Amino acid sequence: MLDILAITGPIYLLIALGFAATQWGGFEKSDTRTLGKFVIQLALPALLFKALSQNKLSEFFNWGYCLAYGLGTLLTVGVGYAWTRKGQGQSALTSTFAAMGMSCANSGFIGYPILLLVLAAVAPVALAMNMMVENLLILPLLLFMADTAAQGHASWHTLTQAFKNLLKNPLILAILAGLASASLNLQLPEVINQSVKFLALSCSALSLFVIGGTLAGLSLKGMGSRVWPIVIGKLVLHPVLVLGVVGLIQLGGGVTGFDGRQQTAVLLTAAMPMMGIYTTLALKYEQEALSAAALLVATVASFFTLSVILWACHDTLSLLH
Repeated sequence: MLDILAITGPIYLLIALGFAATQWGGFEKSDTRTLGKFVIQLALPALLFKALSQNKLSEFFNWGYCLAYGLGTLLTVGVGYAWTRKGQGQSALTSTFAAMGMSCANSGFIGYPILLLVLAAVAPVALAMNMMVENLLILPLLLFMADTAAQGHASWHTLTQAFKNLLKNPLILAILAGLASASLNLQLPEVINQSVKFLALSCSALSLFVIGGTLAGLSLKGMGSRVWPIVIGKLVLHPVLVLGVVGLIQLGGGVTGFDGRQQTAVLLTAAMPMMGIYTTLALKYEQEALSAAALLVATVASFFTLSVILWACHDTLSLLH
């Protein structure tokens, strides 16, 4: 158990530091947003480019991993939406953001640092595949659902705009640049290579600090009965459904390269709390109060649920190292 705490402890201590520094220290919420912008636009893209450009092109993409993460997440969206809409009688818009909270994992700010500690060899490539599934499939679908619910009719403009925005997304551009560099076997000048390396090194600690700062000032405001289904959906339902898809893939004969490391990585990714921009996306649709409360509870609760999953995977992780 001490081995597990050695993994989760530093992660959540840095989150707690970001929370304390913003709640009681010298940082403002605006400072946190600026640091988050730095991570999203510079540090994380540098990390993705560095990881992909130094790997063989054949090592980047794995159908089994993307199928497990993509299909498991789509199932979570469907179950989460139906659970909230039919089971709780919530509106289509509220149900959409409940499904978003259950299905959109924080694979960059929290997921990558944890994978780096337990599965360093596959962490960068897993991060790139996570980003592709999330940005090409999951988020466009959910934003389309949100606009459709808000306007009362299908908003194809939103779906089209979401894909157009991908061409300006620094994470997607970094993935494309990394793949191009790997396929052409390009060697960057040392001064540029070192600059990219320094930016990449700043990603993990700063991203965790940003998550903590994001949580500062949030409260439940009496919404516990609506928050807990979202939290359970994210921390329990999502990893269970992804694990189920992994099992089906194995029953079907498996996929080449989708080994124990990648299977553990995709399970851990699904077990992360929801993405840090969850509340920001909800703001446009006046769903920010519920989203913020769910983000707060899920991030705190994930310390315990992730520790349990890491403990359950302990023997497998020991064999993989």
